[in-house]
Amino acid sequence: MEGDPTPEAIRAEILRLAGDRGADRSICPSEVARALAPEAWRPLMHRVRREAAALATEGQMEILRKGKPIAPEAMHGVIRLRIAR
Repeated sequence: MEGDPTPEAIRAEILRLAGDRGADRSICPSEVARALAPEAWRPLMHRVRREAAALATEGQMEILRKGKPIAPEAMHGVIRLRIAR
């Protein structure tokens, strides 16, 4: 899915990849960005993280830091994403 993905497309890809991975496993935000724009994924990272935070606020995703869930407002550095339990 090349181009400039909409926030909805980013959210859908986050949910798809995390769902495919399963409830006990997590994904890296870069996997989402790479799936949406394989040749130009780095510029999407901020947007992927922003949509992941929104999904976490809505209770659909968990943001993990060092394997532990964190609040979206505490998100920084290396994170992983998984479907909310």
